[in-house]
Amino acid sequence: MSHQIIIQPSGHVFQVEPGETILEAALREGFSLPYGCRNGSCGICKGRIIEGTVAYGNYSEETLTEEDKRAGNALFCCASPLSDLVIECHEIGAIKDIEIKTLPCRVHRLDLVAPDVMIISLKLPTNQRLQFLAGQYIDILLKDGKRRSFSLANAPHDDELLQLHVRNYPGGAFTEHVFTDMKVKDMLRFTGPLGSFFLRDTPTDTAIMFLASGTGFAPIKSILEHIFYQDSNRNEKRKMTLYWGARTKADLYLMNLAESWQQQHDNFTFIPVLSDPLPTDNWQGRTGLVHEAVMQDYHNLEKHQVYACGVPAMVKAAYHDFTSYRNLPKDAFFSDVFTPSTSNPQIAREP
Repeated sequence: MSHQIIIQPSGHVFQVEPGETILEAALREGFSLPYGCRNGSCGICKGRIIEGTVAYGNYSEETLTEEDKRAGNALFCCASPLSDLVIECHEIGAIKDIEIKTLPCRVHRLDLVAPDVMIISLKLPTNQRLQFLAGQYIDILLKDGKRRSFSLANAPHDDELLQLHVRNYPGGAFTEHVFTDMKVKDMLRFTGPLGSFFLRDTPTDTAIMFLASGTGFAPIKSILEHIFYQDSNRNEKRKMTLYWGARTKADLYLMNLAESWQQQHDNFTFIPVLSDPLPTDNWQGRTGLVHEAVMQDYHNLEKHQVYACGVPAMVKAAYHDFTSYRNLPKDAFFSDVFTPSTSNPQIAREP
């Protein structure tokens, strides 16, 4: 049977049908709850159950602890109602009017930019465009019913081609196909745009910090290129810094692009960080973990917003250390976590 959900503090009401999670039903009925991975790993969709009971579903116990559950919290991407509910959750106004579509597309270009990173450019049918916010992602629909999520790396104003950055993840249901069998002119289907990782309104005295690991650079590229496009018509420009972490120099697969941004925009700084540079890299730059480079450079992040994207360990460490030791407000940290398909074979962010 279906159950009624009331969202507080907005008072919005929607119905959850049998077999749906709270998040699935909210999105179906046009209510924009925050979410990211949709497989219980990132914690972005965590909210409070004020009244009623739920089945918690499959989730990471690190993300939803027993203490969380005793406090009334649940992950709305996994939880299904067992009764009518009243939930507490902050709705996101910016994405509520953007239609989620399922569309065909054709592979227009395949660019191998690193030994294990492919940039896929997708072309939509002539009469179609995808409206999205910089930082959002799409789900590639596989023939067996599984989905694989990839961030859109192009900016919304530059939407003739949709760009995905795909790492060759061992055992990845889609990524291995990309590197072995995919050809230009192949047809794909996707659903999108999805996710709540996008730039929030920023006071002019608030600096913006971007933190990427590996192909977590993709959505940040989209956001930054859109900011640069918008800032060309503004007098006041926000201070922005990008820390991009990778293992070796080759993993910084578009480092020249990020360096060109720094040359073109005096309000932007790019800091690459390698955790395990090769002797042949001749690396003279920063080394270590990318979020620790931020900790070394900043003793106070109170007047910052942070946008972090990449592997779970990096994102979780950054959130903990920045909010615990560098005064970053908890509501000023926004993230998109890449979780491998082993965590949920049906829905995954293949890095």
